[in-house]
Amino acid sequence: MTSEAQAVTSTVAEVPLTRRFGWMWWIALLASAALVLLLGYTLVSVTIIGVGVWGVNIPFVWGFDLINYAWWIGIANGASLFAAILVLRRHDLRTAVNRFAEGVAFFAVICAGIFPIFHLGRPWLFYWVFPYPATFEVWPQFRSTLTWDFWAISTHAIVTSLLWYVGLIPDLATLRDRARRRTSKRIYGVLALGWRGSLRHWAYHQRAYRLVAILVLPLILIMQSTVAFEFAVTLVPDWHETRQPLHFVATGLAQGLSIVLLVAMLLRWGLRLGRYIDESDIDLLGKLVLASALVSGYLYLDEIASALLADRLTQEAMFNRMIGDYGGLYWTAVVYSVVIPQLLWLKAARQSTIAGVFVGFSIGIGIWFDRYSIIVGGLQTDHLPSVWRTYTPTLAETGLFLGTVGLFAALLLLFVRFLPVVSMFETRHDEHLEKSS
Repeated sequence: MTSEAQAVTSTVAEVPLTRRFGWMWWIALLASAALVLLLGYTLVSVTIIGVGVWGVNIPFVWGFDLINYAWWIGIANGASLFAAILVLRRHDLRTAVNRFAEGVAFFAVICAGIFPIFHLGRPWLFYWVFPYPATFEVWPQFRSTLTWDFWAISTHAIVTSLLWYVGLIPDLATLRDRARRRTSKRIYGVLALGWRGSLRHWAYHQRAYRLVAILVLPLILIMQSTVAFEFAVTLVPDWHETRQPLHFVATGLAQGLSIVLLVAMLLRWGLRLGRYIDESDIDLLGKLVLASALVSGYLYLDEIASALLADRLTQEAMFNRMIGDYGGLYWTAVVYSVVIPQLLWLKAARQSTIAGVFVGFSIGIGIWFDRYSIIVGGLQTDHLPSVWRTYTPTLAETGLFLGTVGLFAALLLLFVRFLPVVSMFETRHDEHLEKSS
């Protein structure tokens, strides 16, 4: 590699290779580690005591566990879909955001996978949900949504990890060549799989990268729809709707884009990556987030219109979500995920780090309230008025959610510390094209 090519990506490469990383990163990592310890404590409690430590009960057989599962899956699906489209389209934006967008998707899948396993009550028997040569012929119930979750999570984890790792291979080889410590050289060398940058290696890499990106597109739509079908196949009023998959796919994309925008703003500010994540990238990303928020707003209007044309029970369930005991959740979701993102119509807001972080958090929080409104608000008024009551999450459920947030943040911080957050080989390629033109 020439010295000129090294200079193009020297800032990105020095981030994982430097020995000192700054006190702010350590504070963030310690805070995340504290939440991870909280996660461990709550998981041990659920394993020893059982799901009785949660606030779920008839009619709320699903509570924070499904809310948070659907929320994390939405982040993973939205970020994966966005990254895969950029790879296939060869869009310039991929150079700036694809690497950490793929990481966001993979880490969100890890967080989502915790909830279905511990929702079983006996997590050590999780393997019962997939077919295996059982001596007692106790086969899984394929109509069970738990079996759907197993295939959804396992497939999602494999595809998103492959998309992230395959894109990393050339950059891992760069870190191997530039590392100053022998241990680092060996670790990056093993992970680089013997990459030498030959034409044959590049040909295989580009084919594999695009192949995995192609696999992401149908799988993401199927996986997100599977989460929605868990509601649609029931007979619960306002859940038994064919519009649910579209709602989950569209709002999940908005959620994934908002987290990508949030991470992009923080990385651009914290690591001073303005050269690699420039103003035009941030501006375009802000416009995409705004467009996705507008689509979410359209779906909320469609939801109301569909309820007006539906049967009496569906109307009652829908309007109970809007103005009943959980009406505040519904309107909070609308305000946070649709109204506040309208700030991005202003170019100054799209270029502002504070505004970008604020809108990113806002949409993420808004979609979380949307999932809360659908799952808890939808279950409150079933066909039997005698079982109508309210749901209150326990400290164990809250700790589980905060713990997964800490796990996601810790994984992201470790990724930022030890791996390049911007694609170096894509950056060098773009710089070469600009000079040749």
